[in-house]
Amino acid sequence: MRKSSIRRTCAALAAVTSLALAATACGGTTKEDVKDEGGKAAAAGKADPNAATKKGLTVGFLPKQVNNPYFTVADKGGEKALKELGSSYKEVGTSSGTDTAGQVSYVNTLTQQQVDAIAVSAQDPGALCTALKQAMKNDIKIVTYDSDTNPECRNAFISQASADDIGRTQVQQLAEQIGNKGEIAILSAAQTATNQNAWIEIMKDELKDPKYKDIKLVKVAYGDDDAQKSFQQTQGLLQEHPNLKGIISPTTVGIKAAAQYLSGSKYKGKVKLTGLGTPNDMRKYVKNGTVEAFELWDPAKLGELAARTAVALASGQITGKEGETFEAGALGEYTIGKDGVINLGKPTVFTADNVDQYKF
Repeated sequence: MRKSSIRRTCAALAAVTSLALAATACGGTTKEDVKDEGGKAAAAGKADPNAATKKGLTVGFLPKQVNNPYFTVADKGGEKALKELGSSYKEVGTSSGTDTAGQVSYVNTLTQQQVDAIAVSAQDPGALCTALKQAMKNDIKIVTYDSDTNPECRNAFISQASADDIGRTQVQQLAEQIGNKGEIAILSAAQTATNQNAWIEIMKDELKDPKYKDIKLVKVAYGDDDAQKSFQQTQGLLQEHPNLKGIISPTTVGIKAAAQYLSGSKYKGKVKLTGLGTPNDMRKYVKNGTVEAFELWDPAKLGELAARTAVALASGQITGKEGETFEAGALGEYTIGKDGVINLGKPTVFTADNVDQYKF
């Protein structure tokens, strides 16, 4: 049975967000009409792990950036899982990876439409909080995936892997490739990206280990998950630091753009590159000698786990509290960690030996 919905008008939105954001939300476009029946927001209850899985739910996916190949794969994984669970999937979002106002607008629109859950990859940890809290007051379950908000602004966060695993392994990979000596740089996405910043802090901490005493991090550059800007930032790093020995790019757009630049330059094979990329994007750069190794998790499984978590929350099987467990189909059983974090699993390292085994 579908839950009751609250009457939502632009005036109500203005009460919980700014007037400007409310106006933006009223002009949002999605495939469904805005619903406006009366009702009340449900209070959070206790988890019932034996509760039946609800069918006929609607889960809205709001990626950090639509038409980004990584999020396309991730969200397709969510769509497939929801179909298997007997629920509906819809994707909305901005074409820019730094349009936080646009993300807020889409959250407000999904709230107006009274979806059952929202799965969102946040461009900024705090910018969405007012809108997401309003959605939760309206009994909409909030799952973040790939990039988190502040913990109080959602029910659960699907992490690609532990931040520790991701941050440290990338430093370890690059250090091995450059013989533990030389200048390195990081090519990130947006300066506000929660996951990127968490990984970078861990990278910096890893570099404090005495075994890296001869490695110097000279710059963190930001390509805003834009291919052209990331390409230009790579070029700029090499012009500004002619002795650069390696680059870590913990973003699929960034590493592909950096590989594209390096492969057509005199730096190919001389400046090492690692980070997070998809096998389909990086295969040719591994095979032509530009990249030795990179890593990633399966984004389709990340999206699937986000969808299954959203349905488990909407079904009352979990609430997002630490220690709760639930079954996620073929992915297996998961336990919710501190602050509602659920780790997908350890990342996979891709090299010339195994890259052809993966098709995403």
